[in-house]
Amino acid sequence: MKEIKLFGIKKPIIGMIHVDALPGTPNYNDNVKNIINKAKAEAAKYKNAGIDSIVIENMHDIPYLKRNVGPEITTLMSIIGYEVKNATDLPCGIQILAGANKEAVAAAHSAGLDFVRAEGFVFGHVADEGIIESDAGELLRYRKQIGADDILIFTDVKKKHSSHSITSDVDVVESAKAAEFFLSDGVVVTGASTGTEANIEEVKKEISSGRPVILFLDLGYSFYPVRHYIVAIGYNDERGYLIAHSGVEKDKTFSYKEIQTAWERTGFGTILITPITPKGK
Repeated sequence: MKEIKLFGIKKPIIGMIHVDALPGTPNYNDNVKNIINKAKAEAAKYKNAGIDSIVIENMHDIPYLKRNVGPEITTLMSIIGYEVKNATDLPCGIQILAGANKEAVAAAHSAGLDFVRAEGFVFGHVADEGIIESDAGELLRYRKQIGADDILIFTDVKKKHSSHSITSDVDVVESAKAAEFFLSDGVVVTGASTGTEANIEEVKKEISSGRPVILFLDLGYSFYPVRHYIVAIGYNDERGYLIAHSGVEKDKTFSYKEIQTAWERTGFGTILITPITPKGK
């Protein structure tokens, strides 16, 4: 297994670039050069704002294909990734929807990127695109075959925009443990869908299992946002608050109500990275 030293800091902020619709998809605007230049411009803004890492994703290729995309998508995503990486010199990752994890690894390897975000790594679920079966075994074997072991794989657990009724007896903690057992390099926790409420009880379960949870909050106002990351490390149900590291402050308390309000303003942004034991330890 790998020890994650990619970001150089314990609490990296990762910015997402949703590239414009790509060739062959219904919303494609017939201008590849503009797609590349727009992604580079957004990447530059992220770097200037002090973001630690960037991910590119084909968000606008709706409706998504299930588990595969054509070479026109993989090729252009690889080119965009290469341009973004070279323009910013930041750690850079990629996700190709929906669940095209092998194509994402191939694009990352070709472009010299650092990681992929993979959905459907462990356990099956029903997504917008249909039934998604887990691909951990196939994906990691493919990564080995093409010599891409340096590409980290961060995996969604209990993924948003999906039904998890078939694994309703497996909570997010057990899903994360399964991903770790199947050699995931890190896990991603989200709410039920983009912009909908994540479950604070799930956050508390992760904390109880010894896994700190990174929450993206907006502690400001509608007219003056103050976006901020905290690392939740504990909680007190009797007094109704989370305990978190916030900037240089350790063990700061946030009431559940305060967390819920500030968390909702960011669309319930959440990151969970599981610890990895280096080889030989």
